[in-house]
Amino acid sequence: MNPIYCALDTTDADAALGLARRLAGLVGGVKLGLEFFVANGPAGVRAVAAAGLPLFLDLKFHDIPNTVAGAMKGAVALAPAMTTVHAGGGGEMMRAAVQSAGEAAARAGVRRPDILAVTVLTSIGPAELPAIGVGGTLLDQVKRLAAVAQEAGVDGIVCSPHEVEELRRLCGPGMKLVIPGIRPAWAATNDQKRVLGPAEAVAKGADILVIGRPITAAGDPAGAARRILDELEAA
Repeated sequence: MNPIYCALDTTDADAALGLARRLAGLVGGVKLGLEFFVANGPAGVRAVAAAGLPLFLDLKFHDIPNTVAGAMKGAVALAPAMTTVHAGGGGEMMRAAVQSAGEAAARAGVRRPDILAVTVLTSIGPAELPAIGVGGTLLDQVKRLAAVAQEAGVDGIVCSPHEVEELRRLCGPGMKLVIPGIRPAWAATNDQKRVLGPAEAVAKGADILVIGRPITAAGDPAGAARRILDELEAA
């Protein structure tokens, strides 16, 4: 299985669809996030899905359980392979998301998307934790949230590559680990603070690598994706 999901972080639906088509066969799927969804809505998601690649709909739901359950029904209607909630919303919220997604998928006759719990955003560093009321280390917080998420029945965890080994030990082999903050050695880190190379992340136990600007900002996105895939296959 190709572990690369390309993050199409744009508000331009035509550009996103064009990129998705160019990357077909070179990536395992594409990610559409909040920026894209606010600009284009469900119709935009469906347009990009027409490229035929598995879709990671990364909307990071975080609200009261009833609201998240309702939002999840709408997400399932778009037939994503994966979608996200914030683990910080608590166990009841995550259980509501999983249950609602299962019910909606059964009614629609489609596969339930994997529900992924976001632990700590990869843009957050240790120095910022006290300001947002978090005690202990960044890894402590990630592990706390991952344990709550696993108890709530989610399918996977979104975390930085530096927490992969610890979460694999904590959660076991059945939990899907989805990793943003992936930067090949030849790419800029941009605003990500906790980054790692693709092959290193897979070696540590990552299942899915979410890679955006190293591919999308390249002069030849297909060539960049092929380069990353070659590096993974050679590792």
